[in-house]
Amino acid sequence: MKNNVILIGMPGAGKSTVGVVLAKLLNYKFVDSDIVIQQKMKKKLNELILGQGEEYFKKIENKINSGLNVKKCVVATGGSVVFGKEAMEHLKKIGTVVYLKVDFDSLEKRLGDLDKRGVVHKPGETLMDIFNERAPLYEKYADIIIDETNLEISQVARKIEAAIFRGYLSPKVMHHSKLEFMLPPKTKFPRRV
Repeated sequence: MKNNVILIGMPGAGKSTVGVVLAKLLNYKFVDSDIVIQQKMKKKLNELILGQGEEYFKKIENKINSGLNVKKCVVATGGSVVFGKEAMEHLKKIGTVVYLKVDFDSLEKRLGDLDKRGVVHKPGETLMDIFNERAPLYEKYADIIIDETNLEISQVARKIEAAIFRGYLSPKVMHHSKLEFMLPPKTKFPRRV
């Protein structure tokens, strides 16, 4: 049964931060799959990636995410989870997959050193390379795409909540104007120009 919300997106998209707020709104538990990996492997993500390599980490990430057994949880995944076919098939079975879409310029401002951040990447690969490789995969697996442009964390969480409870479960981008009528009158989203 799909009673979980699975957050996917680039590192720095705010999956963990939005996930905590969304879990409170839904009265769900919050699970950060990166923390689950660190606990099971007894190492930090950057230690796993730098010590064992990108491919090893992807295998571990795929295995652990494909074995997640949670109910009524908001799950924040690692940015590279979309490379694990088994993991994504499992996550789609147990939850509604929400892609937190953020533009490249915002990502560049939010992220520092990719290695220290624990971002899976090949030697010499730039943030733009990672962005271009992953964006189509996020869109492929998403049930809901949330455009975070000009939104605060609480607004993103409210958009997800509204999308889930108002039946917006087909893959489409949720733009500000589509949700304004669903939210209390005091909640205003900035308009796009």
